[in-house]
Amino acid sequence: MCGRFTLTQPASIAARFDLDNFAPTESEFYEPRFNVAPTQRIVVIPTLDGQRVARRMRWGLVPSWARDIKIGASLINARAESIASKPAFRAAFNGRRCLIPADGFYEWQSGPRGKQPYRVTLVDGSMFAFAGLWERWRNPTTDEWIESCCIVTCETNELTSKFHDRMPVIVATEDYDTWLTGTPEQASTLLKPYPADEMRAYPVGSQVNNAKNDSAELVAEQNERDGQPATPCTPAPADSTDC
Repeated sequence: MCGRFTLTQPASIAARFDLDNFAPTESEFYEPRFNVAPTQRIVVIPTLDGQRVARRMRWGLVPSWARDIKIGASLINARAESIASKPAFRAAFNGRRCLIPADGFYEWQSGPRGKQPYRVTLVDGSMFAFAGLWERWRNPTTDEWIESCCIVTCETNELTSKFHDRMPVIVATEDYDTWLTGTPEQASTLLKPYPADEMRAYPVGSQVNNAKNDSAELVAEQNERDGQPATPCTPAPADSTDC
């Protein structure tokens, strides 16, 4: 599962994903994020007219046939095993795959004093991309078109298995084009755990438990628990995160 993530150096997105439309004047793309939560607007890389572009989309996929946007809060993740057949994800998997830039994600491990949060990153701390799906939905009340997305998850690797039985699919750089524009059969070959030896996990402070907190302090490595009890976990929305 992936219920929170980080994107702390968004200014490097243009170079990382070979984008042409990532203009310095678009300041909303350049805001560092240390505690991205479901239903918020995030940076997404789809292909439009054959080119990779940066868009802002709502995290929580709203299928085109949905009656209400609220369904997105329960569709922040899509299981790799069922995206080709499940009605909520099938159309997007066939024609609207995307990359979701990140440089870490949070998981929680239960212990005698509560749940200890961890940040999971690549070993070198560099930016990577989740495999994502995206959709367009028209609000029947306002006629507004809303673009939304979700993160694809798969079984865990050796590192992340101590936190959860699912992990987000991380797409290797050399596989970006395959995920974005390959056939569904080709894209399916990428739906597997990222190598555990290329990742690390470290404990962070309990401030990350509250989705309202979003500062650089959240990604600082901490001593595990330090003998202090955890603060209450208050995700937003409450039913769509891992804590």
